[in-house]
Amino acid sequence: MDQLQNILVFAIFLIAMGYLISKFVWTPPFLKRKSKDGCGDGHCGCH
Repeated sequence: MDQLQNILVFAIFLIAMGYLISKFVWTPPFLKRKSKDGCGDGHCGCH
């Protein structure tokens, strides 16, 4: 039972560290948002 607990704690720790790194340090290319409507034309309402 102790070994299973250690594995779960380690897995949750790795998931949390991965989230924090992707949130604050590095954004992977597959998580970057891409603008589809070409903001900057003056008619999209973002100015």
